[in-house]
Amino acid sequence: MAKDKKLKSGNRFGVRYGRRNRDRFAKIEHEQRKLHKCPACREDKVKRIAAGIWSCKKCGITFASKAYTVDKVTVYN
Repeated sequence: MAKDKKLKSGNRFGVRYGRRNRDRFAKIEHEQRKLHKCPACREDKVKRIAAGIWSCKKCGITFASKAYTVDKVTVYN
């Protein structure tokens, strides 16, 4: 019997949807929930508010970027 690979957040789906889909989902969710680097103050304090909307907890800047990661930004504040 093969050893089970831990799928982190994808584990909540149990055996449904297939291993590859759960693994991809866990990777994307991990990326979106981690702290990202702020384009203004360069600190790792940026958190996702909604899909594509990000906010820095240090300098208070709010900006738009990709849905799951911070990439090229448009600053609104």
